[in-house]
Amino acid sequence: MKRLFDLFFSFFGLMILSPLLVIIGIVIICTSSGGVFYRQVRVGKGNLDFRIYKFRTMKVNSDKLGLLTVGGRNPRITSIGYYLRKYKLDELPQLINVLIGNMSFVGPRPEVRKYVSLYSEKQREVLKVIPGITDLASIEYRGENDILSKQSDPNKYYIEVIMPHKLKINLEYLENRSLMKDIEVILKTFKVLMK
Repeated sequence: MKRLFDLFFSFFGLMILSPLLVIIGIVIICTSSGGVFYRQVRVGKGNLDFRIYKFRTMKVNSDKLGLLTVGGRNPRITSIGYYLRKYKLDELPQLINVLIGNMSFVGPRPEVRKYVSLYSEKQREVLKVIPGITDLASIEYRGENDILSKQSDPNKYYIEVIMPHKLKINLEYLENRSLMKDIEVILKTFKVLMK
């Protein structure tokens, strides 16, 4: 049932949002050098790598300077990228991932291999399900970049504080997941984005 939900809404979501996606793509091309999309390797179900699609919000090769983005006005982020990130519009191409089947609308957010390699055996249980565009941990850590900007060592703080708490939230989700619960998470996500 969950897969049918994902297929139906990702397909029609892409159809309905296609004019907006085209406009965003044109703005990205006109305001910075580089491609429209950013594809990053993340870890999905079964501990397998896949490429996640996003609109490019950073200057070319900026990811080589670090995986974490600290602060809303990080100098690596393009002018339009700031707004795409603020309103989560950079995540819209992940509807392609949902349509393909390597992501769902709701599920633990997929992490990069660097951080997954630090998971405990218990934490790796989040890799038993298809990752999602949104989850309860993402809602709780909506201001993650701002939190990290206040830390003397953002990477250490992410590994020792934020990541374990996110995983705890996601493990609790796995114990009670259902299609109705997923719809609740989607509605909560929209509510947060509208603020």
